[in-house]
Amino acid sequence: MAIKLNGATRLYYVVGDPIAQVKSPQGVTEWMQQQGFNGACIPAHVAPSDLEDFVKHVKTVQNIDGVIVTVPHKIAYKNWCDTVSEEAAFLGAVNTIRKTENGWHGDMFDGQGYVTAILKKGGELQDKNVLLAGAGGAGSAIAYSLLKAGVTKLAIHEQDVHRRDDLILRLQSLNLAEVVVGSEDPSGFDVVINATPTGIKAGDALPFQVDKLQSGMFAGDVITQPEVSPFIEAARAIGCNNMIGLDMFAEVRDLMVQFLLQQEEANI
Repeated sequence: MAIKLNGATRLYYVVGDPIAQVKSPQGVTEWMQQQGFNGACIPAHVAPSDLEDFVKHVKTVQNIDGVIVTVPHKIAYKNWCDTVSEEAAFLGAVNTIRKTENGWHGDMFDGQGYVTAILKKGGELQDKNVLLAGAGGAGSAIAYSLLKAGVTKLAIHEQDVHRRDDLILRLQSLNLAEVVVGSEDPSGFDVVINATPTGIKAGDALPFQVDKLQSGMFAGDVITQPEVSPFIEAARAIGCNNMIGLDMFAEVRDLMVQFLLQQEEANI
């Protein structure tokens, strides 16, 4: 489709480090313009040490109406929001921020989108045991939504022990399911999910011991480049039903754009 771009175009950044792998600029821009909205999404490669300066810049540009946040800024960016949703407050992370009359309001859609994608791909979550790698912004959101979806047990594998244990304690406080420490061993789990950046770079170690996967398991990943991660390639070779990062992206994108285009004031 032909993209409309002129002086009246409303701008939306997607910020991350790295940024080359993100699909949001094209996908979000096309979605907005298909709805008849004159908007465009622009990638911004910003290092963590420069994030504060980036946020200050965004707040001074009058035709920037929102920001999509990706790795590794989802936790840090929450601190720059004026208000956040209940879920984002619980998780301590955001992935989408929009400008409102009351300031910049943040929310988190990674978990909701991920769960929707799993179910659309034929995965089951109710009463299932799930192993999740990653306790960062995306991993935390996915973990929260997995509990809301009715899993029986959630094991979290994360190299940062303090971040892992903090997330486990917060999730346990919800009293929705058993939440425990996980490992690289997927034995005994029904669903195995990688919510880390592992697999983006050539030569990355696999997030799980793939030789212990079984064909009846459901495997999922969050990365979008490469389109089929080494972990998903291994899971497919074993016969696992699976979903790739682009499956998640399609669902999260729709939620993010709907949020960005809302005109009502954010709840305080």
